[in-house]
Amino acid sequence: MDMTTLAAFLAVDLLLVFTPGADWAYAIAAGLRDRSVVPAVAGLTAGYAGYTLLAVAGLVVIVASSATLLTALTVAGAGYLVWLGWGVLRAPAALAASTAEVGSSRLRIVLKGAGTSGLNPKALLLYFSLFPQFIDPAGGWPVATQTGLLGVLHMTVCTVVYLAIGVLARAVLRTRPSAARAVTRVSGVMMIVIGGFLLVERLAA
Repeated sequence: MDMTTLAAFLAVDLLLVFTPGADWAYAIAAGLRDRSVVPAVAGLTAGYAGYTLLAVAGLVVIVASSATLLTALTVAGAGYLVWLGWGVLRAPAALAASTAEVGSSRLRIVLKGAGTSGLNPKALLLYFSLFPQFIDPAGGWPVATQTGLLGVLHMTVCTVVYLAIGVLARAVLRTRPSAARAVTRVSGVMMIVIGGFLLVERLAA
C-alpha cells in the first residue's frame, strides 16, 4: 500500500470525521460532564475497533453483500441514536458532577460510546463502501493487513478529533451553564434527527 493511497484515504476519512453527527454529539455531551471525555472517546474508538476486527476477518464483505442484514444494522443503529438522543434531552449534562457519580458511571459512558459508534450508520458507509475502494487485492500487502491499517488510521483520527471536540466544548462552555445546557440539547436533537432520517430513508427504500 503506497503513501499516495494512504494520503487519499486520510483526506476522505478526515472529511467524514469532521462532518458533525452522532459521534460529535456524544463527544460534546461528554465534554460537558466532569472528567468523562476520555472514557467517552475510548468508547467511541472501541466501537470502531470492533468494525476493524470484523473487516480484517472478512465479515464486512458478507454483511455488505446482504441487503437484509445491512438494513437491519442500519435500523438498529438509527433506533439507538433516537433512544440516546432522547436520554440526553431528558437529562442535560451538568458541569458539576460529583466524583462518586463519575466513578460509578465511567463504564456506562464507555459502553454508550461503543454503542454510538458501533451502531453509527456512518461507520457502515465507511467500512462497507469506502474501505474497498482503497484496498488493492493484487498489491504487495495482504488484504487483511491493508484493511487493518486503514482501520487503525481511522481509529487514530477519531480519537484525536473527538478528544479535541470534547475538551474544547468543556473549555468554552464550562463558565456558561445555560449555553452548555443548550448545546447538550442541540446534541440530543441532532441524534434524534439523524436517527429518524435514517429510519425513514431505510424503511422507505
